[in-house]
Amino acid sequence: MILLARHGETTFNAERRFQGWSPEAVLTEHGRAQARELAELAANEDLAGLYTSPLARARETAGHRRARIGLEPVVDDRFAETNTGDWTNRLYSDIDPEDFEAWEHAGAGWRYPGGESLEEQMERVVMGLVDVTQRGQLPALVVCHRGTIRVALCHTQQRGLDVFSEIDVPNGALVRL
Repeated sequence: MILLARHGETTFNAERRFQGWSPEAVLTEHGRAQARELAELAANEDLAGLYTSPLARARETAGHRRARIGLEPVVDDRFAETNTGDWTNRLYSDIDPEDFEAWEHAGAGWRYPGGESLEEQMERVVMGLVDVTQRGQLPALVVCHRGTIRVALCHTQQRGLDVFSEIDVPNGALVRL
């Protein structure tokens, strides 16, 4: 079994800003509290493996988990958030309204301007999950991002990327695959 956890709230979440791969998106105090709560939730699982996205917000969230159970997180680039390209660091309100509306209904054909498509992200996330499974250190926790969890669920539930935007994954959520 693999569990996916979304990092705690970031400054960018609070500001309604596109994070993507930005190193500037860091946990807020509320996000740190969510990370601690997530560590307690995950403490009820007999985890054999811990993985994290390379982005600081996920690594910090995973660090709370590591402190709780002693597993050293394996950093894996494939669990990073979608590369939001030209939209990275921009406020939602700064995006052209028609483009923003298209993003709110993103599906199989969606690509961030200058960035990654959801199909590309799903391919790399699924390859990462396959490797976690093949390593045999299960159950495992992967600390990652909303987009990462959404594409994983689109794949594992065999619903396709057209339901991507319908999947709600709040900060600090723990999801079973």
